[in-house]
Amino acid sequence: MIKKFIDKLLGKSAGGAQGKSRFGKRQEVPAEVHKIDPALVDERARNVVTTLQQAGYEAYVVGGAVRDLLLGLRPKDFDVATNATPEQVKSLFRRAFIIGRRFRIVHVVYGRGREHEVIEVSTFRAYMDNAAAEQVAGNERTSKGELASMKHAVDASGRVLRDNVWGPQEEDAARRDFTVNAMYYDPANQIVVDYHNGIRDAQKLTLRMIGDPATRYREDPVRIIRAIRFSAKLAALGFKMEAKTAAPLVESSKLLADVPQSRLFDEMLKLLQTGHAIATVEQLRKLGLVTGIYPLLDVVVERADSPFVKAALQDTDRRVGEGKPVAPSFLLACVLWADVRDGWAQRQEGRHGQRPQPPFPALQDAIDDVFNARIGDVSGRGKLAADMREIWMMQPRFDKRTGSTPYSLVDQARFRAAFDFMRLRADVGEVSEAIAEWWQEFSTADDVRQQDLLEQVRDEQKTRQRVRTRDPVAPKPSRGEPAARQRQPDAESRQDHEAEIEVDAGAVPPDGEAAAPRKRRRRRKPRTGAGGGSGSGGEGGGSAAAE
Repeated sequence: MIKKFIDKLLGKSAGGAQGKSRFGKRQEVPAEVHKIDPALVDERARNVVTTLQQAGYEAYVVGGAVRDLLLGLRPKDFDVATNATPEQVKSLFRRAFIIGRRFRIVHVVYGRGREHEVIEVSTFRAYMDNAAAEQVAGNERTSKGELASMKHAVDASGRVLRDNVWGPQEEDAARRDFTVNAMYYDPANQIVVDYHNGIRDAQKLTLRMIGDPATRYREDPVRIIRAIRFSAKLAALGFKMEAKTAAPLVESSKLLADVPQSRLFDEMLKLLQTGHAIATVEQLRKLGLVTGIYPLLDVVVERADSPFVKAALQDTDRRVGEGKPVAPSFLLACVLWADVRDGWAQRQEGRHGQRPQPPFPALQDAIDDVFNARIGDVSGRGKLAADMREIWMMQPRFDKRTGSTPYSLVDQARFRAAFDFMRLRADVGEVSEAIAEWWQEFSTADDVRQQDLLEQVRDEQKTRQRVRTRDPVAPKPSRGEPAARQRQPDAESRQDHEAEIEVDAGAVPPDGEAAAPRKRRRRRKPRTGAGGGSGSGGEGGGSAAAE
C-alpha cells in the first residue's frame, strides 16, 4: 500500500507491465525489413540530422515523413526529432528560428523566397502526467501572464496549455498521437525505431491512437481535427480509422469550444488545403461531424455538393497535387460567394422594404454583412479579408470590356485570383463562357491583339445597338407614299430609339430583349415612388444577370 502511494507521488505507474506498455517496447527495424528507399529522403532533412549527430546529439527523421517513406511515397514535409534543446539546435545552423510557446520548436530554413524549405526540429518531450502538471483556471489568452513561467500546465478540463519538458525518446514517442506517426528513421544507418507497432499498423492500413483515445482528445482537442485530416489523407491509400479511435470523436468534439478560435481557424485551413478537401468532407460526414467543429467549416460541408463550391474544392485539391500554391482567401471567397451574391441582389432590388442601391455600394455592403456574420474577428479584418474583398469587388468589372477598364483590371495585383474565380463561375454557368475566354486571351495577348479584342467588343455592341434601334413592328409603306417620308420615323419613334440607345450605352442587354417602342416609352416615362426606383434597380440587376 505504501509503495503504491509513493509510486503515485512520483508519477510512476502501479505495475511494471503497465509502465512498459505506456512507453512501448523499443524495436530497431533494419533496412531489409522496412525497405525504405534512401533516395526518397530530402537532402536538407538528411543534412539537419547529420549536423546534429556530428555535434553529439541523437537525431532522426520523425512523424508522417517516416510513414510515407514506409509506404513508398516521397514526403512533402520532413520533421526531425532530437535530444538537443531548441537553443542548442539554433546554435548549429545559420538560419534557424525558435518559434511557439505551447510547444517550442526550431525552424531550420534553406533557400529564400517562395522556393525556401523549412525543416522543423523538435526536442524529445517527456511524458507528463496531467495530475502532476501546474493548473490554470483560464485559457492561453486569459492566463498568458501566469503561463509565462510554466513548462507543463493544463486547464481545468485537462487540456495541455504548455508542454516544454524534455525527456527520453521512448517518452516522446508515447506523447505522439497516432502509431503510424510515432516512428523514427535514422538515414545514416537506415534503422527505423518503433515503440508502438507503427510499422505493423502501416502494413495493416490502420490509423490508431496511442493510449486511451478519449484521454488523448481531452489533453488536446485539436487531435480530433488531426484525426479527421489524417483519415482523409490516408483514405485514398486504403487506411481506416480504428473503431476505438473513432468512437469518442463526436462526444469529444464538445471540447473544441475551449480551444481559441484563431487556432481552430488555422486547423480548418489545414483540413481544406492539404490536397484532400473533398475526402475531408466525406470523412466529416462519415464520422458524424458535419457540424460542431468550427462554424465556417460547417458552411463548407453544407455547401460542398453545390456546383460552385465543389468545383472550388476540386480545383484546390488539383493545385496542391500539382505542387502549386493555394490561398485560403480564394477558397473561402468561393464558399461564401452565395451569401455575397444573394445579399448583393437584395440590396440592388430593394427587397424587405429597403431602398434600392447602385451596384457597387450594394456589393460593398453585402460583403460587410458576410464578414460580420461568417468570419467575425478571427481573420476577417486582416490580409485574408482584404484579398477576399478584392476578388469579389472585381467580379462586376469583368462585364466592362471597353475603354481603359480591361488594361487597369489586368494590372491589379489580385487579377489572377479574381479571374480564376470568374472562370469557376463560368464553368458552372453563372457567367458567359465567351466572356471568360475573352479575358483569358486579353490577359495574355500582346498590344496589337489586345486592340483587336477591344475593337471586336465595340463592333458587337454597335451591332446590338443597330438591332435594337430598328422598329420591329413598323408598318409597310404604301405605294403612293414618298420615299423620303417612308424612311423618316415619326417623333415618337425617334424618342423611343434615343431612349434605347441611352440604355445601351450603360450596359449591353441580352439578345432578344427589345420590346415594342410604345411599351418601352411608357415604362421609361418619369414616375415618382416605386417606378423610379425600379428603373435604377433594373439597370443594376441587368448588369448582375449578365455575369
